[in-house]
Amino acid sequence: MESLTPPRVLLGVAGGIAAYKSAELLRRLTETGHSVRVLPTASALEFVGAATFEALSGQPVHTGVFVDVPSVPHVKLGQEADLVVVAPATADLMARAAAGRADDLLTASLLTARCPVLFAPAMHTEMWEHPATRANVEVLRSRGVVVLEPASGRLTGKDTGPGRLPDPAEIAEFARLLLERADALPHDLSGRRVVVSAGGTREALDPVRFLGNRSSGRQGYALARVAAQRGASVTLVAAHTADLGDPAGVEVVRVGSAAQLRDAMCAAARGANAVVMAAAVADFRPVALAEHKIKKTGSDPDPLALTTNPDILAELVRTKEQGQVVVGFAAETGDAAGDVLHHGRAKLLRKGCDLLVVNAVGDGKAFEVPDNSGWLLGADGSETELKPGSKALLATRVWDTVASRL
Repeated sequence: MESLTPPRVLLGVAGGIAAYKSAELLRRLTETGHSVRVLPTASALEFVGAATFEALSGQPVHTGVFVDVPSVPHVKLGQEADLVVVAPATADLMARAAAGRADDLLTASLLTARCPVLFAPAMHTEMWEHPATRANVEVLRSRGVVVLEPASGRLTGKDTGPGRLPDPAEIAEFARLLLERADALPHDLSGRRVVVSAGGTREALDPVRFLGNRSSGRQGYALARVAAQRGASVTLVAAHTADLGDPAGVEVVRVGSAAQLRDAMCAAARGANAVVMAAAVADFRPVALAEHKIKKTGSDPDPLALTTNPDILAELVRTKEQGQVVVGFAAETGDAAGDVLHHGRAKLLRKGCDLLVVNAVGDGKAFEVPDNSGWLLGADGSETELKPGSKALLATRVWDTVASRL
């Protein structure tokens, strides 16, 4: 049998205070089966010692090109890599990379790499917004490098603002995506505004109980995260989710019930280029909310009276603006009336949205898992199979189609 070689990843670490987070990223990459070689700059080792990187990666750590000269590491490492991730990528590192400098092992390896390259910037807001840095980012992106938008939040000292390193889990998700995706991640949603819903709504029964569902919100968060890194201005309307962390560069609006989700989505959809309803919305809610906790009395409780929640996707379709693309999601199971795809086609016709993502659910599929698959159905009769992969990969396939229609 053909042996499976683990993906070979070069993890570049530049000299900024966020370098301490690269140890967590390294752990995530190695624990998911990647072979990782860390290439720090000399200044990065002022923040995190070589021993830390060597212990976590199991590989030697060097900064210069004059170590192990016979094996020519400054050429060989880049040539053999399947992915290069630089996190943090400082303003200085990006300037050197944009200029084609090769004055240490990391920048030399960047010149010889022919694999996907991912930069995760981290610096003060003024440095990130400086015209020189913005120009360097555009140069790198024009060469096919994926440069993530930084997060906003606490920087060093008392400073806050854009320039914070994205969460290591988010960087690891994009690293996996670039290994899965055959081509580079385009920056094709720049200037567009999109709205995404995520998570499951909860309909209160009493002060402690609710009707809910199993949605973790991972797919909606992946859609928001990928759209932001493709250049879009993104509003994420988040119902109840797992502890996912806010995506970098995304405005998050939190809601609880279906009614709250409806209000937030209808407001955010005004003026948006694309609206994606990935949230799992409760179909029903209790007719009445008990003021106090419903007590166990020893006898069966009264039957629970339910009423139907508003159809948010149908309303978004009914009120959509000229040129706006509306995408729905359908979690389906097969039954005596038809299979998953049959029910998906019927829902697309019933809802009237431009695109519908159909997921088969049950038996560990779609809900509460990191991977997803399904079909992307179009109102024009198109049908595209979404093969199994990460939820970020499925998100890129959805945005590929949306971008082509915009």
